[in-house]
Amino acid sequence: MAPTIVLITGANRGIGKGLLELYLLKPNHLVIAANRDPEDPTSKELGELPTANDTTLLVVKNDATVPTDAAAAVKFLASKDIHHIDIVIANAGVAYVWPKVSELKTEDIQRHIVPNVYGNVWLYQAVLPLLKRSEKKMWVSIGSSAAYLTVGVSCLLFAVSLGLANNSVRRQFFELLRNLKIRLMNVFRNMLPVSNAAYGPTKLVLHYLTKAMHIEEPELTAFPIDPGWAQTRIGNRGAHAFGVKEAAITTEDSVNGVIKVIDVATRETHGGKLWEYTGNQVPW
Repeated sequence: MAPTIVLITGANRGIGKGLLELYLLKPNHLVIAANRDPEDPTSKELGELPTANDTTLLVVKNDATVPTDAAAAVKFLASKDIHHIDIVIANAGVAYVWPKVSELKTEDIQRHIVPNVYGNVWLYQAVLPLLKRSEKKMWVSIGSSAAYLTVGVSCLLFAVSLGLANNSVRRQFFELLRNLKIRLMNVFRNMLPVSNAAYGPTKLVLHYLTKAMHIEEPELTAFPIDPGWAQTRIGNRGAHAFGVKEAAITTEDSVNGVIKVIDVATRETHGGKLWEYTGNQVPW
């Protein structure tokens, strides 16, 4: 039986690496790590990760700021006799600063929009022919609650938690919500009350583009998913910017949730909708 082929961008750290590790533990998979620099130690170390039976890893170059890299990566895959991809997880992205609109510099928007938006457009255009040759045909964009235009009560509680001075208490707060399996999705009001004018808009555009993919391609399963505010390098940078010690959830919880959603997703149930790592559908 042919292996399931999964391509993950930005797979050398954070959420991307966490997803890669889980897919490598699935039998009969070919997992492609599309990283900015395959020669970087963080990329080379991926070869030491444990794998399941008949599962292999392939590292390819894809710098999300280089317009030609995605197309070059597809040519490289063809040289390895890889002519289709079953699942693409568009994870690569950056977050450098968290300003208010009144303090926003246009160059900061540009630094975010190139990898977070343009990079995913270049990737999608390059891999779409390979997705069309697959039976599964799935594109998953790693989105963000930073791009939510409306928030539910659960997001409001998240915002309230930012004000908790004690990080231990804050973690207990989130654990309580998980244990109670709270599904609070009643729209409360506008966006989360945090400054995120450089990163947030780029994720909003990515959400839009992913929904457009679903509409344009009648056989493609395409959806964005918010992985939660995970304790990655970017997540913890954001935490420091917001005045807290660390992000709200572990990377392990985040990636396990994302994988669970992907595993059950179909075009009919998930395509063109916005999801959380918890399995909840959320408003745009």
